[in-house]
Amino acid sequence: MKVLITGIAGFIGSSLADFLLDQGCEVVGIDNFDDFYPKAIKEKNLKSIVNHLNAEFIEADILDISQALALVKQIDVVVHIAAKAGVRPSIENPDAYILNNILGTQRVLDFCVQRAIKSIVFASSSSIYGNQTLPFSESFKLDKPISPYAYTKISGELMMQTYHHLYQLNVICLRFFTVYGPRQRPDLAINKFISQITQDQPITLFGDGTTSRDYTFIADIVRGVFSAINLVLSDKPIFEAINLGSQNPIKLIDMVEELYRALQKKPQIEFLPMQSGDVDHTYSDIAKAKEILGYEPQVTFSEGIARFIAWHRSN
Repeated sequence: MKVLITGIAGFIGSSLADFLLDQGCEVVGIDNFDDFYPKAIKEKNLKSIVNHLNAEFIEADILDISQALALVKQIDVVVHIAAKAGVRPSIENPDAYILNNILGTQRVLDFCVQRAIKSIVFASSSSIYGNQTLPFSESFKLDKPISPYAYTKISGELMMQTYHHLYQLNVICLRFFTVYGPRQRPDLAINKFISQITQDQPITLFGDGTTSRDYTFIADIVRGVFSAINLVLSDKPIFEAINLGSQNPIKLIDMVEELYRALQKKPQIEFLPMQSGDVDHTYSDIAKAKEILGYEPQVTFSEGIARFIAWHRSN
């Protein structure tokens, strides 16, 4: 099996690539090293991949995917992860999110049609739900996004549906819930807080600490993606949107206290008002993932934090 991963140099993309290579798959990756965070971090993510006999990396933008991958031979399935990330930055610069997340996704889909690739897994987000009744179910309407990032991910799912209808693509849209673990982006809360706490710096929380997130460890996400890959490669026509989470929301203040305990540091916390675009809570209903993908989260939050801290110290 040959898998194309867009956004392979990022947190989730590189973790998935390592997993697939360990499974004996061939991997082709594309990434443009977007300057949202330092290129050196992404190059480090790719270190084990670029030297692997069954891996090929191409530095290019997904907007140019057809030309960039013109010489790459048979691809069996695409995992489309590449996107402009972050809720708050999307409010400041929505044009960049529309260009990369909407037009970029269309280019990836057009590439699939041109190359007769019939299987694609799309990385969506829990942000698409906005503020709705908990837990979030795949049956919910997606008509109240509260950030440009969220509406670009909804647009991506709608495009996937259209190309499934027009070109018979097999599609699974995976709605990721607050992924954390080794290689997590440096701007995301857990990674940023660990860095600040280890340096005895105060951390800043937006709101009163009662907001919550369904933190999901990267190893669980990768296993869920692998199951989705195998499913879209089957002969049976499929289009599904599926939550991948831990089904265990944790309050922001509880997450922070867990970090301080694990790092054996005295809390130093500053509180600021909530920021626009952030949802109050995320909580995944994963019944569909269990039924369709055989998905079952295996890593508890405390275990995941311990593994994350161990990685952080070694890096």
